[in-house]
Parts: sequence; C-alpha cells; structure tokens
Amino acid sequence: MSLALLRAHCEGLRSEASLRRWQRALRDDPRDGARAVAAAVDRRLREHQRLGRLFAARRRLRAAGARWVAGVDEVGVGPLAGPLVAAAVVLPDDPDLPGLNDSKRLTRIARERLAESIRAQALACAVAEIPAPEVDRMNVYRASLEAMRRAVVALRGPVDHVMVDARILPGIDVPQTALVGGDGLDASIAAASIVAKVHRDALMRRFCARYPGYDFARHKGYATSAHLAALRRLGPSPIHRRSFAPVAQGELPWS
Repeated sequence: MSLALLRAHCEGLRSEASLRRWQRALRDDPRDGARAVAAAVDRRLREHQRLGRLFAARRRLRAAGARWVAGVDEVGVGPLAGPLVAAAVVLPDDPDLPGLNDSKRLTRIARERLAESIRAQALACAVAEIPAPEVDRMNVYRASLEAMRRAVVALRGPVDHVMVDARILPGIDVPQTALVGGDGLDASIAAASIVAKVHRDALMRRFCARYPGYDFARHKGYATSAHLAALRRLGPSPIHRRSFAPVAQGELPWS
C-alpha cells in the first residue's frame, strides 16, 4: 500500500479493534512514512482508550437501566467578581466529541469548539447562573450547590441519574453519583464543565465592556495581581462579591 493510501486509510479508522489491528500491522513496515503513520495510530488508540474510560461510569449506569444520565458541574467559585455558573448535560450514547476532557485542561479554542459540539449533540443541556449578590447572600458553597440544582431542574427531559463533581445536590429526587475529580473522570461531568466555563467566560467578556478598567475579559474575575490593583484603584463594581475579603476592604464608587 502506498504511503498516501496508508495515511488516508488509517485516518478513517474509528473502532478500537481496527486501530489495534493496524497498530500490529504497521510494526513490520520499515518505511519512515509508515512509522509516522504508526505513531499517529498509537496516539489515536491512546485517545480512544482515554475516552473509553471517561464513558465507563455512564455505560455502567446505562446497563443498569438509567436512560437519561445528566452530568453537572460548576465554575466560578473562587473569583472575586462575576456570577457562579453551572451546567447540566445529558449526552447521547455515542457522541462524537474528540478531545473531550476537564475544561481546565483545554485551551480556549478547544473548549469553545467542544462546547458547540456538546450543545449540538446533547439530548438536553441547561445552564444556571447565580449572580454576585446572591452568592453574597447564600455564601459561595451553598450558591454552588444551588446553581447545579437549578441547572439539573432546567433540563428538558426525564433525568433518571445525576453525576456530580464531588458533591450530592439537595432537592434532586433522582439517584446521584458523586465523583471526586469528576470532570476528569466522567464524560458527562466533563461536558458540563466545558459548557459552564465557556458560558461564564463569555459573560465576563461582556462585563469587561460594561465595566472598563478591571480587565474582566483577561482574568475572568479571579484575584490576579492586575485585578487586585484595579480593585484598589477603582473600588468594587456591581458584579464584585462584597462578601469576599479583598472586595469588602474596598470603597464602593458604583453604589
């Protein structure tokens, strides 16, 4: 087989069995170009196996009878400004989401590409926001639980199991599984983390235009040195969390 045909054929491989078969076959091909194709097949096989592990918990739940498995995660617990955002996602049985991973391990471009694909393929997807004044009133821990609860409740469809990153949500009357580090262990939670992160980042870019000087588009409300300097210079904006110590110590020019 010519190298061009070999490359084209191996790029079209989809199943783990076919990748393994060609991995074995390419070991005996001495051509430099074939070794490059073999390395690409090896990478794709490792990625296929990684994605298989991400979907393992969901497959077990589906085998036990759960049809609508929702993954839920939140972003924005730590920032000094902006809303706390949660997303809930119900994925189909065989989504096409190459590169799916914990949102923190992805570039902005990869997150935005995946968020678009997740929304297009999901059986159900919902986002919930808890604005800064509500975070102050509830405290950030309760606000994170409430954001995730609202996202699950907002799903269109009969959810029969919820996968959550490390916690159990109050007020949800279906079985739940809490996975510590779940956004790196479960596909549904990872998908929710990506949707929530992309949604919140877009909000912070809009807030950057509304409240100039803080550079929200760059730091997304987190306590960077530049953000703290802007806070000392300008005082808190309407989207700052007044209960967080660096904000509470400032003046309130926007009040």
